[in-house]
Amino acid sequence: MSNDIIPWDHQERMAQAIAKSGLYGFKSPDQVLALMAVASAEGRHPGSVARDYHFIQGRPALKADAMLARFQQAGGRVEWLVYTDEKVEATFSHPQGGSLTLAWTLAQAKSIGLATKDNWKLYPRAMLRARVISEGIRTVYPGVLVGEYTPEEVGDFKEVYEAPAKMLPQIEITDELEQEGIPFYTAPTGTVELYKVCKDENEWLDLYADMQDRIGSAKGKNDEWKAEKLKLLTDVNRDIINTINKKDQTNG
Repeated sequence: MSNDIIPWDHQERMAQAIAKSGLYGFKSPDQVLALMAVASAEGRHPGSVARDYHFIQGRPALKADAMLARFQQAGGRVEWLVYTDEKVEATFSHPQGGSLTLAWTLAQAKSIGLATKDNWKLYPRAMLRARVISEGIRTVYPGVLVGEYTPEEVGDFKEVYEAPAKMLPQIEITDELEQEGIPFYTAPTGTVELYKVCKDENEWLDLYADMQDRIGSAKGKNDEWKAEKLKLLTDVNRDIINTINKKDQTNG
């Protein structure tokens, strides 16, 4: 983690060089600068975005190795149990999130229509590994990758809806706001709507988990649809999620 402040003009030059190189899928310096701002806010060097991200289908994707590195840096552990072209299985554990063993198989990927692309045909083990890492970390300790997906996952998405920035609520939880309640937003038709004002963080987190479960268990919907809705749910509540995570880290 770097505490050095990188001057803005230096970041602009880095962003231009990264975008111009064409090595990471970034189409413009603005895309790079947006991720640099996130990296700086999280205490990482802005230049790390070139190492950690690819830009695919108009959205940033955090590499599986970077996801795993963040998880381990935050105290997480992973034990690989099976690692073949047919199946990848691992146990993920974290002091704050418990332990979970999960697996992805090639048969499973084929059954939900993921294994039709060239990457799945040429590199099935790597694709299964990325799925296991993303799901395992997101389940055991999601704080290190809220709203993040691997390039392998993004590559499997169809057209994914991105909520325009002007539609996203800019909310910061203050003590006064928490006394009045914490708003929970949804966007069922693409327009942000206030769903409920929760009395405290516990009620808000319970509602967030319930909404995720509803989306994940929706009948007749494929993985791309579910991923789109989960991403949108996170996006419209991102400021509140970040504030809760920061408070948890401070109290911890």
